[in-house]
Order: sequence, then C-alpha cells, then structure tokens
Amino acid sequence: MKNMTNTQFFQVESGPQISAKDILEIVYKALSEKGYNPVNQIVGYIMSGDPTYITSHNGARSLIMKMERDELVEEMLKTYIEHNEWK
Repeated sequence: MKNMTNTQFFQVESGPQISAKDILEIVYKALSEKGYNPVNQIVGYIMSGDPTYITSHNGARSLIMKMERDELVEEMLKTYIEHNEWK
C-alpha cells in the first residue's frame, strides 16, 4: 500500500510555444486561401475580440485565440517600425 501522507508531484510539459509572428502568418494565409481580406478580418478581430472574424480553416481561429490581442498588435507595430527604419 502506498504512503498516503506524501503529496504526489505532477508536472505537465507545455507544448512548443508559437510566436505572435508565426500566428499572424498562419492566420493571414488561411484568410487569403478562403478569399477574405486578411487585413480587414484581423483588424475586426483585434478591435472587437470576436473570433468569428477569423476563419477556422487550417485551425486559424483556435490558433489566434491562444495569443492576447495586445501581443498581436505589438508584433505588428514592431514589424512595421522595423521595416520602415524608425530606429
């Protein structure tokens, strides 16, 4: 019989982390493949928080919901600034 006075330790390993940049790329491609304007749809999602702006094609909707909206905006702004040499 096991000793029931000791606490068992259980650790769940988290899966691989995906970056905001990768999420935006996957979502952009999924929206394009389905014939949507990806910029309009992503803006709609970020402004409203309504995931129905994002297609479920290729798991894009569930993927974008894994990231906070402010993190998505931060990634987009950072990339925009870097590509426009505002440093």
